[in-house]
Amino acid sequence: MMIAVVGMGYVGLSNAILLAQNNKVFAIDTVDEKIALINKRVSPIVDKEISEYLKEKNLNLTAMRASDEIYRQADFVIISTPTNYDPEKNYFNTDSVESVIQAVRGSGSNATIVIKSTIPIGFTRQIREELRYNSILFSPEFLREGKALFDNLYPSRIIVGCDKKDSFLAERAKHFAGLLQDGAIKKEVPILVTDYTEAEAIKLFANTYLALRVSYFNELDTFAEEKGLNSADIIKGVSLDPRIGDFYNNPSFGYGGYCLPKDTKQLLANYNGIPQNLMLAVVEANRTRKDYIAKRVYDRAIATGKDHPVVGVYRLTMKLNSDNFRQSSIQGIIRRVKAMGLTVIIYEPTYKEDSFYGDSVINDLATFKQQSDIIIANRLSDELKGDYLNIFSRDLFITD
Repeated sequence: MMIAVVGMGYVGLSNAILLAQNNKVFAIDTVDEKIALINKRVSPIVDKEISEYLKEKNLNLTAMRASDEIYRQADFVIISTPTNYDPEKNYFNTDSVESVIQAVRGSGSNATIVIKSTIPIGFTRQIREELRYNSILFSPEFLREGKALFDNLYPSRIIVGCDKKDSFLAERAKHFAGLLQDGAIKKEVPILVTDYTEAEAIKLFANTYLALRVSYFNELDTFAEEKGLNSADIIKGVSLDPRIGDFYNNPSFGYGGYCLPKDTKQLLANYNGIPQNLMLAVVEANRTRKDYIAKRVYDRAIATGKDHPVVGVYRLTMKLNSDNFRQSSIQGIIRRVKAMGLTVIIYEPTYKEDSFYGDSVINDLATFKQQSDIIIANRLSDELKGDYLNIFSRDLFITD
């Protein structure tokens, strides 16, 4: 098989590596630096498995810019470009996905396109008609940041959406699912071929449930804090119920990252005209949590007695083993405490600029600690141990 994967973020690169074990894969991107790193077998993103596979495995993988010739040669073209939520349109911005489909169509290719980017419910069926390109599948990804390749190698499930009434597309869906399964280490993987729209719904409902769960334990933590109770003990006791389980239960400054904030908003938008309470509550609960955390930070900062207390922000990333801070919850806290009049400095070793949205970035840890009157951390680290520091965090179990 000859496969082109467009977009070398977490989703695209992990899929390219997975498939390049058994197929000829072209990794397509618009950033020359990223292309050069991949061809040198150096990972442009922080992911342990991706780094190891690039260095150690004999992958049939070439990174390059897009070309008509590559699209014409490809059996499958996988689209994994970003689809950020547009608050003005109340909809995902799918321009990058549409432009790739148009490019493949314009090249004269007969490739089957597989959309891996997260899209609104109903998008695939609509875009097939609008762009008059029939051979399109949608296959949602369920990858954790920093563990993208691991989650492809050990997938919880493989889902491919198609027009099930079209025998050719149904067969292509099964074929693509088989390619993913062939590259995985875990072989006993549930495979589900559904209609397009059901596959799109699976993605958004799964992520919204995870956001709901995060919000639930955050609100439990808020209650415990306000009542002076031991939040960790309550969570442990609740989580011992096997129907609830011990996962996604560690309090935080709110859910964030690239997927959950935008996916919850998109699902809420798809509910337009449909009765609901929970979907709106999931979105609003995250705002409420950030408001509450910001007020707690403000109170702790004022309690230092300093005329102009400095809030040190330890890491912008959502997870410690990541270099990605798109839509991280701590950025919402930064905006709120700045609006309250507090000064913010940031420690983020993966960020190479001197300032982040006007706030100083100090990447010498000792200097950062010395200049901070209070340090806030969405997730704690050993780097913050052993010092008499004023630290505020709701990370009770030291886990993502």
